[in-house]
Amino acid sequence: MFEKIYDILIAGGAWLTILNGLWATVKITALSLLFGTLLGAVVCSLRRSKYPFFRYPAIAYISILRGSPVLLLLMLLYYVVFARSPLSAEMVAVITFGLNTAAYVAELMRSALDALDRGQLEAARTLGFSRAESFRLIALPQAMQIARPVYQSTVVNLLQWTSVVGYVTITDLTRVINNISIRTMQPLFMIIVGILLYLLLSYTVNGLFALQEYRKKLKGGNR
Repeated sequence: MFEKIYDILIAGGAWLTILNGLWATVKITALSLLFGTLLGAVVCSLRRSKYPFFRYPAIAYISILRGSPVLLLLMLLYYVVFARSPLSAEMVAVITFGLNTAAYVAELMRSALDALDRGQLEAARTLGFSRAESFRLIALPQAMQIARPVYQSTVVNLLQWTSVVGYVTITDLTRVINNISIRTMQPLFMIIVGILLYLLLSYTVNGLFALQEYRKKLKGGNR
């Protein structure tokens, strides 16, 4: 068994190719998450607006992006919308997954904010807090806590969605695994390696969220 692992992954230098694919997957995921979270906050703000001119386009955006297959959206942007642009395939992938993630983030933010007790915000206003201060100091921390489990799942889902970027010529982890399995004629072994690596990434994400929650509890207990 160990000899097989050495022959496939080590002797031929496949592990270096896997690391490059792993880095591409992590980079696309991280940049897409950053872009999607920021855009999602903007879309959420528009979705909660009292003005129909802002609210209805935001509702349409969320409905369309959440209902569209991310692979088809990726192919649309890469082969049609940005076909003649100088943007790299990785940047198009970041835009695609960012747009998709923003729809989910906007909706989970809206749900978290709607779940808050309005009485706390009203009490803060009577105590002299401005609207912005009430939101930043009272509403936002509670909303983030409510949204955290769903946001964590969104991050893991995003990580898994990026496995389709090979359709637009990006050599990510999935494409590397496929290429090596074809070259070595060991598809079962390489598929298992790929699954284990994606599990490692997913549990790393879950571990980071758990660590953040643990540190928050420690801070709360020390007060």
